[in-house]
Amino acid sequence: MKRGLDLILAFFSLILLGIVIAATAITIRIKIGTPIFFKQQRPGINGKPFILYKFRTMTDERDEKGELLPDHIRLTKLGGFIRKYSLDELPQLYNVLKGDMSFVGPRPLLMDYLPLYTEEQAKRHFVKPGITGWAQVNGRNSITWEEKFKLDVWYVENRSILFDLKILLLTVKKVIRSEGISNANHATMPTFEGRINNAK
Repeated sequence: MKRGLDLILAFFSLILLGIVIAATAITIRIKIGTPIFFKQQRPGINGKPFILYKFRTMTDERDEKGELLPDHIRLTKLGGFIRKYSLDELPQLYNVLKGDMSFVGPRPLLMDYLPLYTEEQAKRHFVKPGITGWAQVNGRNSITWEEKFKLDVWYVENRSILFDLKILLLTVKKVIRSEGISNANHATMPTFEGRINNAK
């Protein structure tokens, strides 16, 4: 039933937001350049990797050693606007159609984080990752990693179709208000370094 709901919502979202998606892609091409899409391997259900798609919001500026500059420096003014209204997440409708993701579930993080989770935190991978989730409507990037993971696991243990619909409605409210986009002193979230870091 959840998969059917995902397919229906993704199909109609692509139709309704087609102009917005096209306009965003064209603007990124003109203002930031190519590639238009940011693609990265992320862990899906049971940690199985898949390719996540997002609209690009940063430049590829590097220092004299060839290392990428910090996110807050590479994040463009256009990129900030795109993130503010969650337009960068729209390409993930393709991930939903493919079956890699669901509309609602824990956000897919980095592959590097998999060995850092506690046994409890790893439960977030018992379900498909989502475009939005319980942690996203309860603070998003403004909460700590520990709080985020607790919310993710709580969702996994209490999920239902009605709960998903509630999260979707709350997501619309959060996007309109542009809440929780950034963490203090970071463009998005600081790097997760595992249980030891959280215990400090």
